[in-house]
Amino acid sequence: MSALSSRLKSLLRHPPLLTLILVAIVWVIASLTLRGFGAYGHLRYILELSAVIGIVAAGQTLVIVMGGIDLSVGAVITVTAIMLPLISPGWDPTGLVGIVLSLMLATVIGILNGAGAAFLRVPPIIMTLAMATFLQGLLVIVAGGSAVSVTNAAVIWLGSARPFGIPAGIILWVLVSAAVLVLLHRTPMGARFLALGANVVAARLSGVSVIRNTLILYGLSGFFAGLAGMLVLGMNRQGYVGIGDPYLLTSIAAVVLGGTSILGGRGTYAGTIPGAILLVTTTALITVVNASAGWRSIMFGSLILALLLISGREARR
Repeated sequence: MSALSSRLKSLLRHPPLLTLILVAIVWVIASLTLRGFGAYGHLRYILELSAVIGIVAAGQTLVIVMGGIDLSVGAVITVTAIMLPLISPGWDPTGLVGIVLSLMLATVIGILNGAGAAFLRVPPIIMTLAMATFLQGLLVIVAGGSAVSVTNAAVIWLGSARPFGIPAGIILWVLVSAAVLVLLHRTPMGARFLALGANVVAARLSGVSVIRNTLILYGLSGFFAGLAGMLVLGMNRQGYVGIGDPYLLTSIAAVVLGGTSILGGRGTYAGTIPGAILLVTTTALITVVNASAGWRSIMFGSLILALLLISGREARR
């Protein structure tokens, strides 16, 4: 009995593993009770949708680990989805030039967020919210409320190709996951990110540059949001104002469900991965049982409430 209790306590100390087990349990129960849920094609589709959340949550994880937050990721996804078709030159049949330009734009937006937080000392939640509001207004002026269709060959391939039967978006997510895990846990830069989140004063006194690392982190957040926007564009074949809005709360929720502390200094992208899958699976279950869209709002609202409760508990500690 004591051995079982110690194993349960050890499990509770590893939120990423706990989230992964929860995903497995939900998948097994749903497969046994709902017809067609456990089919390979359906599970593959869930992973394909999870890839978008997982990629944008990669940057969100890095920012939150440092003790910040990025409320502009939804707007950056929309910027990429709308601007990529507009800035892709017609003389480039591959579409790679448009992809590079759009990712550079997304990265610059992230760096501007970091500059506001680092140089102007604006709280990240205010800086990124202001950036999101500015971008939304700018996009309304640029797009005029109309959808923009994509003709970029590389983006269309990314949204529809299935090498070896695996969607290209999932392959992209695997590459992003490997890169982020190596960066966060196998490089000195990742150690500096965690140190800044744990205690910014101690990290500064230890020689860690707060300004440089803040710029890098928010630049990476913008870059990954741009990647997610490119994937969304390829899957939908068009970009429009508001296409990235649903991914803001889900990116934060995936990070928190994976066990990353909202206060920074503790966490891993390994937990964000099953967190993203769990969110999409829950949404799919709500859709299968013909629940209204209001239940989705209730779900995400509950997650945010839980996030605030966890934050308050950790702050008291």
